[in-house]
Amino acid sequence: MSQESMNVNMIEAARDAQWDPVRFLGADYLRLIAPAKVNLFLGIGATRPDGRHSATTVMQALLLHDTLYMNVKCEAWQMPEDGTLPSWQAIGGPADNVLVTLDVVDKGTPLPLQGDASDNLVFRAVDALCREVASDQPMQVNIRLEKSIPHQAGLGGGSSDAAAALVGMAKKLGIAPNGQRVQSVAQQLGTDVAFFLEGGAALLDGAGEQLVRTLSPLKAPIVLVKPAGGVSTAAAYHTFDEAPEAVPAELLQQAESAEDAEAVPLFNNLTAPAEQLLPEIAEVRAFLEADSATTGCLLSGSGAAVFAITESAADALRLAAEAGKRGWWARATSGSPLRARAMG
Repeated sequence: MSQESMNVNMIEAARDAQWDPVRFLGADYLRLIAPAKVNLFLGIGATRPDGRHSATTVMQALLLHDTLYMNVKCEAWQMPEDGTLPSWQAIGGPADNVLVTLDVVDKGTPLPLQGDASDNLVFRAVDALCREVASDQPMQVNIRLEKSIPHQAGLGGGSSDAAAALVGMAKKLGIAPNGQRVQSVAQQLGTDVAFFLEGGAALLDGAGEQLVRTLSPLKAPIVLVKPAGGVSTAAAYHTFDEAPEAVPAELLQQAESAEDAEAVPLFNNLTAPAEQLLPEIAEVRAFLEADSATTGCLLSGSGAAVFAITESAADALRLAAEAGKRGWWARATSGSPLRARAMG
């Protein structure tokens, strides 16, 4: 790292240490938790008439999480004189009445985070829920998103952040955080958003978007390891289509009939495509599988993070430290019943 980069990081760290939610957001702010997930089972099937793939997956929430701080002020606001907003702001709502300010803060993730607010799933969640409830009053929504879940890792960080934003906005709008309106918006947003409103462990079917039922969650220690770079989900599916791997019928039946997450067989037929796109994933997987404390190991989603279930929390911590020495992002965590929710 260059001296200039180190100086910038130190300045940012100093600013971050001084940040206080009451000072910057007001006393009525909400603190929201957005957990990561792994896919214990991911079976991609044939392409459907709508162009999407059929899929069966079992998702398991983790203790690792992002944190959102949110405040909503029902106050008028004005566009800048030149009509241009900075990249960290975006306008939404049914009458272009909602100004969202999104501050994304790095809490140890390996890739750059701050892009245009309008492209972030958090903004899309706020915008969609305001449209769902036809809320046309002027609002200023201020959000600080502290990222601990890396991007392009298959850990569901963006979807979980969106679910947490839905919970926060529902509370501020006076509607049920897990009610039909919020669930409807979650389904519109797609991916894993609906799962994170439930948390724990769940079986999803169709194209992975229909939550079939919940399972008793896994609470075992887990280590996550991600090499540098990421895997595009679209690229992973395209590569899969070039040489599709069928889902063994016996494993599919086990996954669909399991009552608890511990009984779910570890399987992911996007592993080969992901490793073709990012060969270092195979190195990570080999590293984890070679350790005697690993009781199960699998790529999560389309990658690029690999998770290993370990015999003890101490083993997870040890493997995370060893992976870090190899230059990989790594975290020790565990399975959890956690869901996207507001905290006290």
